[in-house]
Amino acid sequence: MPRCKEGLASAAAGTYVVGVDVGSMVLRCHVYDQTAEVRGASSKKVETLHPHLGWVELDPEVLWTQVTDVIKEAVQAAGLQMNQIAGLGISTQRGTFITWNKKTGKPFHNFISWQDQRAAELVNSWNRGLILKAIHIISTILYFLTRSDRYLAASSLTFTTQHVSLRLSWILQNITEVQQAANENNCCFGTIDTWLLYKLTKGSVYATDYSNASSTGIFEPFQMWWSSVLSKLFSIPMSIYPPVEDTNHSFGSVDAEIFGVPIPIMALVADQQAAMFGQCCFHAGDVKLTMGTGIFWDVNTGNHLHTPRAGLYPVIGWKIGKEVVFLAEGNASDAGSTIKWAKELDLFTSVDETSRMARSVIDSEGVCFVPSFSGLQVPVNDPYACASFMGLKPSTTRNHLIRAVLESIAFRIHLDCCKKRKWRGVNQHCLLYLSREHEESFCIQADTALKKFQTQVQGEHAYPDVEYMHLKELPVTKQTAV
Repeated sequence: MPRCKEGLASAAAGTYVVGVDVGSMVLRCHVYDQTAEVRGASSKKVETLHPHLGWVELDPEVLWTQVTDVIKEAVQAAGLQMNQIAGLGISTQRGTFITWNKKTGKPFHNFISWQDQRAAELVNSWNRGLILKAIHIISTILYFLTRSDRYLAASSLTFTTQHVSLRLSWILQNITEVQQAANENNCCFGTIDTWLLYKLTKGSVYATDYSNASSTGIFEPFQMWWSSVLSKLFSIPMSIYPPVEDTNHSFGSVDAEIFGVPIPIMALVADQQAAMFGQCCFHAGDVKLTMGTGIFWDVNTGNHLHTPRAGLYPVIGWKIGKEVVFLAEGNASDAGSTIKWAKELDLFTSVDETSRMARSVIDSEGVCFVPSFSGLQVPVNDPYACASFMGLKPSTTRNHLIRAVLESIAFRIHLDCCKKRKWRGVNQHCLLYLSREHEESFCIQADTALKKFQTQVQGEHAYPDVEYMHLKELPVTKQTAV
C-alpha cells in the first residue's frame, strides 16, 4: 500500500506517530516510524458491563486508564521516549456514547454501547408510530416535487437500537440529572472519540469529526450538521452536541501532565471509516467487508451521498480539507462476538481448532444457528431477535455446532450483501478483510472454513476476482484480505 505509507511518512516528518484504536473487544495502540512500519504495540481487552438484560456499558474511568496505559506501553515497547512522538491519531468504535457535566467534567453515567438494547421498545414504538408514517408520506410527496435525495432518504427512514438518537433520548427520559443539566446548558454529549479528546486535553477541547458524527444517526449528512428535525422529534437539546471538525483537523495537544510532554492530536476517525482508509479504498466503487465484533460492509460512493436502499445507509467516510468522501454501509452486529460466546461455552478451547472442527464433518447435519445476540439488523430489523440453535439431534456433536456457527456468519453476510453486490459502480476486484480481536475473534484460523462456506453461499462466481490469503501467513499486526 505505497500511497498509504507515503502519506504517513510525510505526516511523521522523520519521527514517530501513535495510533490508538478503541474496538468493541480490544483496545490497541501502535507506534509507526517514517516508513509506516510498526515499531511498538500494546493491547488490552475492553471490559464491558451488563447491569441488566440487554444493557451493554463501558466504565469511562476504566477505559481512560486503559487508553493511557496502552500508549505508554506501546511507546516503551518501541524503545522510544514520549518527546519523540510527533502526533497521535484516534480511531474508535462508533455509536457508543456518554454524557457529562460541562462544569465538572464528571460523567452522568457509563458509556452506552452501540450493542445496547435498552431503547428497543422505544425504537419499535417510533417505527410503528403515526409520526414516522407521516414523515414517510410528506417526504415522498416532497421528493416527487423536488427530486431531492434528502427527501428520498427521509421517505424510507427507520430507527434501530444502533442509532445513538433513541438511546440518547432514553437517557434523557430516564436519568433526571442528565435532563436537568441539558435544560441548564450544562450537559456535554460525546462518542468515545469526543470523550477521549476532552480527557486528553483536560477539558480544553470539545469536538468530534464528520465520520463519527455521521455514524450517530442524528447527524444530517446532506447538510453536514446535526439534525435539528430529529433533535426536536426526540426532545434532544441542540446545545449538547460537540462541534464537528475535519477528520485530519488539528485537535490541540495532549496535556503535558499526562505523558510528560504535549503530543499533537492530529486526527479523529470512526473505526469502519478508518479501516476503509487504511486499506486504501480511495476510489468510488471500492468495497471492504470487515468481520470483527460485528460485520460491516462499506462501499466508497465518492462525493455522491448514497440514498438508503437495499438495507444500506449513508455515512461520511472522511473529510480532509475540501474533499468529502461518502460511504454506503450495511452491518450485522454479531460475528467475532458469536465466536467468543462459543468459546466461553467450551465448544472449543482454542480458535485454532474451529476450522479443523468445521471441516471434519460433511455438513452441519441440519443444525442452524441464528447469530443475533444484539438483535437482527437490516433487512430484518428486529431488536428482539434471539440467538438460537435449531435442528439439534441426538447425533449432533460439537463439530456440527461449530460448523453451524461459522456457516451462520456466511449466511448473514449473504443476507446483508446479496443485493448490494449487484450495484453498478461497485468494483468487482473487492478487498474483503477480517479484523483481529485476539482469541475473541474467529479470524485467526477459521478463515479457510469460512471462506469455503462463503463461496458456497454466494455462489462459485459471486466474487470472481476477490483476493484470498491465509491470515496465518501474515503478521498479527496487519489487517489483510481473507
